[in-house]
Amino acid sequence: MTVAEVLVSVRKFDGRLHWHHPMVRLGEDEHGVWLGAQVGTVYSKGEVGPVYTTVEPRVMLFPRDAWWTALFQAAPADLDVYCDVTTPSEWPNPAEVTMIDLDLDVCRIRATGAVFVDDEDEFARHRVQYRYPQEVVAQATAAAAWLTAAVHDGTEPFSSQYRTWLDMVGQ
Repeated sequence: MTVAEVLVSVRKFDGRLHWHHPMVRLGEDEHGVWLGAQVGTVYSKGEVGPVYTTVEPRVMLFPRDAWWTALFQAAPADLDVYCDVTTPSEWPNPAEVTMIDLDLDVCRIRATGAVFVDDEDEFARHRVQYRYPQEVVAQATAAAAWLTAAVHDGTEPFSSQYRTWLDMVGQ
């Protein structure tokens, strides 16, 4: 398998660079494009530079034309699923994927399976600060509601399908 590195570049609504980190392209399926990151992957935030280094393997799903991305983490991460509500992912070239973070996150706690929405306060603040258009607000809230139900119910790829991709990353 040819290893193709991809830069994941997440921005805020005003265009500022938010999270950015490298991953490796694993493949595609009916859910979208899957990227993987091994232990030791460095995540940077904005212009600050490196913020943390992963201690678990992880994979990200970039669905086609959806207002979210999904991160699946192996143990020891407390959260096994972490979905960011975003604008639909764009691929300016095969080595970069970019999207705008819309603050809302849907997470699942590994130990209990509990699902919760995080950063609703940040969404409310940024909705005013960045003047999110009504269409963006509607898409973001609909995506958060759909994700909450899908992650809670174990709709694929949130049940077990992601594990196949996670196994490809290894330890």
